[in-house]
Amino acid sequence: MTITAKVHNHTITLPPELAIAEGAEVQITVPEIEPAKVEAPTLYETLKDFIGCIDGPEDLAAEHDHYAHGAPKRSGR
Repeated sequence: MTITAKVHNHTITLPPELAIAEGAEVQITVPEIEPAKVEAPTLYETLKDFIGCIDGPEDLAAEHDHYAHGAPKRSGR
């Protein structure tokens, strides 16, 4: 037998015309529902608005230790 019931506040309410003895053990099958797939933005999509926002020397990437910590330049320029 298959019936349709409603769940409210974690309680299953059976249709009134269904006569099941109080305390009777019943088996309930819940269909699996696929969770909604939400794709997270990539790191590029998150930070793309910041591309080009820093004005600095052309060799900033290569010589970041020099500019950030005062280390000698590697390229000797």
